[in-house]
Amino acid sequence: MRTFAVYFTLTLSLVFLFEGCKKNRQQRAFYAPVNTYINTSLVQYNALQAPGGWAYVNGGTQGIIVYARGGNEFVAFDRNCTYNEDNPCGKASVASDNITVECSCDGSTYNIFDGSVTNGPAEFPLYGYSTSFNSSTNQLRIYN
Repeated sequence: MRTFAVYFTLTLSLVFLFEGCKKNRQQRAFYAPVNTYINTSLVQYNALQAPGGWAYVNGGTQGIIVYARGGNEFVAFDRNCTYNEDNPCGKASVASDNITVECSCDGSTYNIFDGSVTNGPAEFPLYGYSTSFNSSTNQLRIYN
């Protein structure tokens, strides 16, 4: 019985070792702390006043995309592409259809509503930030 336990442990260890050594394995990059406030009534953020509107905001690692879901609900994503994250050209941008975020380096696309991958090679969604909105002051807080 003890011999079985040794072989089982050894086999399990080898499986984990080989899984950890896969080529092109993606790593989640470190994201800088974010605690940003924007006033959605300012001209540069006019698009956020309607559902489906979006805007770029400074912050994060490559900038932030803010999307207005509607009903004072917003989502915010880092513009850093999630495939080969250390590639300096990996900056995500909103596509012309206004519902897709795309990475020009690798062709990955993401859903702007939730940051999920819609077309690889990326496997991870866009990094999302927390948001809170104060409707009396039109202040949107983006933070992690």
